Amino acid sequence: MNAEIITIGDEILIGQIVDTNAAYIAQQLNATGIVVSERASVGDDAAQIMRSIEQALGRSNIVITTGGLGPTKDDITKTTLTRMFGSRLVNDPKVEEHVRRMLAQRGIEFNELNRGQAMVPECCTVLFNAHGTAPGMWFERDGKVVISLPGVPFEMRHLMEDEVLPRLKSRFSLRAVVHRTMITAGIAESMLAARIAAWEEALPPYLKLAYLPSPNIVRLRLSAYEVEGEAVSQEIERQFAKLYDIIPDNIVGYENDTAQHNLHEFLRERGLTIAVAESCTGGSIASKFTAMAGASAYFLCGVTAYSNSAKQTILGVRPETIERYGAVSEQTAREMAEGVRRISGADLAVATTGIAGPTGGSEEKPVGTVWFAVADARGTTAMMRNSGTDRGQIIDRATAYAIEMLAKRAAAIAPQAKKTAEDK
Repeated sequence: MNAEIITIGDEILIGQIVDTNAAYIAQQLNATGIVVSERASVGDDAAQIMRSIEQALGRSNIVITTGGLGPTKDDITKTTLTRMFGSRLVNDPKVEEHVRRMLAQRGIEFNELNRGQAMVPECCTVLFNAHGTAPGMWFERDGKVVISLPGVPFEMRHLMEDEVLPRLKSRFSLRAVVHRTMITAGIAESMLAARIAAWEEALPPYLKLAYLPSPNIVRLRLSAYEVEGEAVSQEIERQFAKLYDIIPDNIVGYENDTAQHNLHEFLRERGLTIAVAESCTGGSIASKFTAMAGASAYFLCGVTAYSNSAKQTILGVRPETIERYGAVSEQTAREMAEGVRRISGADLAVATTGIAGPTGGSEEKPVGTVWFAVADARGTTAMMRNSGTDRGQIIDRATAYAIEMLAKRAAAIAPQAKKTAEDK
């Protein structure tokens, strides 16, 4: 069972807003067993809207549109669909009463534009929008369905959940679409592909593997379309289990798991505390942890020491270290990590110092050079990695590398920390 999604509005085409609606609708349809074969965006032009929908109906069973259902003249989706299906607009008393009540609650006068919200194509099934003034619409033709939803994201989501998905499940006989995603880290996409090539080659033919790379993370998604869901889900789990023997040190988890969330849980369970000292990452590492509820159990301190004077006065980096080796150096990174651990009393600390660009690089230390250091009671280790060429990419990668270093050091000292706690 195939579907297509069409988002409508000039604001999407000119980049004024980001189309999050299509992503949400695609997720919901896939989870229901409907394959999204195409997505498109068109402007507020009746001919374009009609042409796009007709073309989609020629390829797919279901077409879902969002946008263009507001009360103003530039919102033309409803009138376009009325003409397309050879119908006429009629008043829906339930919708009108709902619109009047919503506007009254907000102190807004009910006028002719608002009355127009209650006018719907006579041939459609009205999808009641309890959270807004624009109702959704359901059309059928030759066994196929066109669904029109408002562009306001929270209104669209409620209509999808309350009206659209239940109707689709009852209207069509659906088989499962199964997706399962494993998260890997610390290995480049090309290296990962080489390591798991034999595993990939041996996958059952109905399982499709996709590589989804992002900074320091590669997601491996196994998908199966229009299958018996439970049996395929079990097979996917068996296939992923084999990767624990091939890349055991690179598996973070599944679906939306992140390295920082796994470390968050690990630190809370083991009673370990951390602190961070950041220069080029500018607080990005600290924000990854403090964004999670419960971080106060282990996150003691975050220092963004961007200038050399801040490194010296706050973290205790020696002036002669910076003078001799530079702010971006192994020695400075070590002293930053040791300094933030000392002032916070944390069990372990991580530090970053680097050149995020676009200027400031040299032949010896090009843009993207980042030094990392991790310190604990047993000592300090440091490493250098080139983290890319784009400023945002460098910060993202350096943040991911730092969290990876923290996680490895935390795992190494955890047995000792547990023993100390038991002794007490």
